[in-house]
Amino acid sequence: MLDSGVREAVVSRFFDFLEVLNMSRIGSATKGVLLATLLFLAGGACTTAVAASAAEIDAAVDAAIVKLHRDVPATAELAKRAEAVLVFPSVVKGGLMIGGQYGQGALRRDGRTTGYYRTSAVSYGLQAGAQSFGYALFFMTEGALRYLDESRGWELGTGPSLVVLDEGMAKQFSTTTIQHDIYAFVFGHQGLMAGIGLQGSKISRIYPED
Repeated sequence: MLDSGVREAVVSRFFDFLEVLNMSRIGSATKGVLLATLLFLAGGACTTAVAASAAEIDAAVDAAIVKLHRDVPATAELAKRAEAVLVFPSVVKGGLMIGGQYGQGALRRDGRTTGYYRTSAVSYGLQAGAQSFGYALFFMTEGALRYLDESRGWELGTGPSLVVLDEGMAKQFSTTTIQHDIYAFVFGHQGLMAGIGLQGSKISRIYPED
């Protein structure tokens, strides 16, 4: 059984996530499954979705970067060589037949935040449970960064070349082998769901309050 904090986070983010993806376009039967999923994951808990402030996102990103550089030293050198780094400190993922994930993050360039973004995705198939994780995208070229700015909703797996590494693979990573436009590092796994898929996740610009 998930603790109350994780359950509430799943429900809160999922409601945001439903709005982001305009789920009103789907059929009523599918909506029913989604709501059943929420109730299952939350154990009956329900909270109001409240977006994080810019200050809250920045604080979480600061902590995530410190931890990532400590756990995977190669990412500190990679950050120096990257044009920018987009960090999502906490992405909540939950599902029961139909799943979803949602998180908020900040784009850092030369150590400064230049924009805020959300990541969201829907998945289908046999899955049950909930988990949280974080990930960072290292943009190695100006072209890749420009694609993020111009796409108005970028789906990972399209556009610039992208390589996804989990914590184990990241520890074997060397900056001498850089070949792709973007490197994604997944970190901070929590929960019981198997597999973390970033492919198909949609990244969009947001404008949180200060």
